[in-house]
Amino acid sequence: MKKLSLICICVFVSSFCYSAEITTYYFIRHAEKVRIDNTDNDPKLNHNGLIRADNWRDIFSNVPFDAVYSTDFKRTQLTAKPTADSKHLPILLYHPNDLYSASFQQETQGKTTLVVGHSNTTNLFVNKILGIRKYPQINDSNNSNLYIVTIIAGEISSILLTIQ
Repeated sequence: MKKLSLICICVFVSSFCYSAEITTYYFIRHAEKVRIDNTDNDPKLNHNGLIRADNWRDIFSNVPFDAVYSTDFKRTQLTAKPTADSKHLPILLYHPNDLYSASFQQETQGKTTLVVGHSNTTNLFVNKILGIRKYPQINDSNNSNLYIVTIIAGEISSILLTIQ
């Protein structure tokens, strides 16, 4: 009888684990931008940035994204484009002053989502999901951070990787 009870408990726990909804966010900052004109608020990517955007596509080749989000700036959209194109997904826009809105949460719940942002907003977005101030602002010379946030049955975890 004890063995049967133990088997029933294991089946119940494993069925809960397999049925739990998983939401995963991948956050990156835009790739290297053109820095020739300091008055240009919306520069494109420079040569190294275009290479990095293609590298992100390759890094994410085995990630089954359901959605790709970007701010409405050339540098973020150009960073997102190779990955979005490879997944046959449109680039959806979000406003950097409205991070982790109720509509964004609803649209991405249970999905795997790439979010491309900026040095002064990407960490804020991640921290907002976490509910704590865990990650500092990204240095302006750093275009290599990858934050992965996972939500499983209401439990939130995160990791920060540096991808050169």
